[in-house]
Amino acid sequence: MVAREVLSTDPQVLRDLATARLGTAYFRRQLVKVRDQDFAAPSLLPGWSRNQLVSHVGYNARAVARLVTWAATGVETPMYDSSQARADEIEVGATLRPDALRSLCEHSAIDLDVRWRDLPDDRWSVTVVTAQGREVPASETLWMRSREVWLHAVDLDVGGRFEDIPAPVLHRLLSDVAGMWEKRGELAGFTLGVEAGRSGRQVTYGDAETAAASVAGPLSHLVGWATGRTSPGHTSLEWRRGQPVEAPRWL
Repeated sequence: MVAREVLSTDPQVLRDLATARLGTAYFRRQLVKVRDQDFAAPSLLPGWSRNQLVSHVGYNARAVARLVTWAATGVETPMYDSSQARADEIEVGATLRPDALRSLCEHSAIDLDVRWRDLPDDRWSVTVVTAQGREVPASETLWMRSREVWLHAVDLDVGGRFEDIPAPVLHRLLSDVAGMWEKRGELAGFTLGVEAGRSGRQVTYGDAETAAASVAGPLSHLVGWATGRTSPGHTSLEWRRGQPVEAPRWL
């Protein structure tokens, strides 16, 4: 049987799809390392167990798939019925046995990938609405999912590192965080300086003239701090102004 190919020919869609697929494979490899008896242990995501985290990643694939279905059919298909429904789904899923959680993640990821594969070029620009109420083109679902699998693979806390995440993904994560802080008026208190390093890019977020705190460091560690996973006192972070502090909430 000949494998079916991705219908889209858009170069950006194909690049973003490759990144999402690579992140899914990375999450899969990290999940394999989690022993069944360790599913109930805490993850690196504050307040979340591995059970909850894996449940979230599995059901997130189904939620993103609903947006792809919306784009494909034109029939409004929200990610979730409500924020409470999303929370309830995660909690119920967290009670599943480890083998069931592994199966949920695997099959939901495959289903989502098939829906992406079969979405033609003219449907990637269809407007859909995220769980936060943002109106975005269907192509944004690729980044929405990439962000989940790359970040939560590290959150499983079985050897995954921010350094393993491709630099373009890290840059986009940091941009997302800084954008959210700016939207809430919290970026004004900080400047974030990304050292060139392996990313080859030196980037600064925030206004150095008004910021009370200025932190610089390698891209991977800045993303870890900005997303609440890396301690502000980590040796790789240089506080050039102000004292080390926890990053503001991201999401």
